[in-house]
Amino acid sequence: MERATFSKYSWVDFAFSVVGVCTFLVDWGSDVWVATEFYCRGDFLWFGVLIGLMVLSSVVVQMFSWFWLEYDRELPGFRAQTAGGGTVLFGDKVKISCLLHVLQLGFLCRHISAIRQGFRVWWRKQEGSEYAVYLTHDLSMLRLIETFCESAPQLTLMIYVMLRTNRARTVQFVSIAASTTSIAWMVVDYHRSLRSFLPDKAKQAWGSSLIYFLWNLLLIAPRVAALALFASVLPGIIGAHFVMQWLVFVLWAWRQGTNFMDSAPGEWLYRATIGLIWYFSWFNVAEGRTRGRSIIYHSFITADAALLLATWWCYRDPEQTQTYDLALIITLPFSYLLGLLFKTLYYCCFHPKLWRPPARDPGLPDDLPDSKVSFRDFSIQDGPLSSQILNKRMACHATNFYSEQDVTRNIDSTNRASAC
Repeated sequence: MERATFSKYSWVDFAFSVVGVCTFLVDWGSDVWVATEFYCRGDFLWFGVLIGLMVLSSVVVQMFSWFWLEYDRELPGFRAQTAGGGTVLFGDKVKISCLLHVLQLGFLCRHISAIRQGFRVWWRKQEGSEYAVYLTHDLSMLRLIETFCESAPQLTLMIYVMLRTNRARTVQFVSIAASTTSIAWMVVDYHRSLRSFLPDKAKQAWGSSLIYFLWNLLLIAPRVAALALFASVLPGIIGAHFVMQWLVFVLWAWRQGTNFMDSAPGEWLYRATIGLIWYFSWFNVAEGRTRGRSIIYHSFITADAALLLATWWCYRDPEQTQTYDLALIITLPFSYLLGLLFKTLYYCCFHPKLWRPPARDPGLPDDLPDSKVSFRDFSIQDGPLSSQILNKRMACHATNFYSEQDVTRNIDSTNRASAC
């Protein structure tokens, strides 16, 4: 199987790494500021919920980071790439790395490591371009996990607080709009990370990312708003609603046979996280029948959203909500349907499908169109053969996301195993 010719690490990748650190620090600071406001006002319940979300998100992200670090240490080329602790955290110094993760600093150190490696590659022109991309991809996945473990639930909480208090300042509307846009942007950032490992990354048009951003924004925003509206009238039931749906989603992820992590505990952590992501947005986790699974998911979420909005409409206070109730009951379903239309447009016109021929065809043209991307061995080849590192996490998700359903069903088990 041929090896991919990946795009080199560029100043854009380096800029994304720097912005990622700044975003992480600003997000952490804003969370502390909001929690302090709740505490000072005597809203101890909301303060506790916000702190709980922050702790939960941090623990989950640190667990993923530690699991991946443990897996990577078993790879043949890891010691060669991390000699002297110059790249991932502190290289093979396990105790120091473990302490950083216990102190909830592993994620931040990964950001710093990616910046250091990126600076060496982009500015100093040293070797390691593919490995720098390897690091930024892991960070993109961790940021996505943090987004749906913390940012999406916090956004729901902020809207709920605004509805319950019936007080809204302009800055709150701006904050909610910025948070919603940030969540959709993190999904696009992950999409961009996946595309970076395809041989035709340079052919990716900005229109593809724009459509991808719009359909995620238009699907996530109504979902979050519907949950907040339901919680504003029945706050005691929203917890049960989440737990029941989360359990269903975790079982569905298990039934799909996910194979993302390298250990059973890690895999169940991944499935539990996927259940949380699915509570807010669709995320493909397995090959084959992607369209069918997506239709099932969106049909379920659409029915659930309709039930949430109908419940809110029946239990709302007409006098308190008369200024916005009719606008919301019309706008939210319309936005969701518009998001589905944009998603259909993306998959019909912009989504590249991963095409994997059973054997190398000498007559195959080298320049395939954007809708047919040839499958290559998603590996890191940086230096001699002994120092190659295979990022199986990236390989699995890129394969799942870009696989063409009609073709992947005919791929033999050997090729599938080499990808995942």
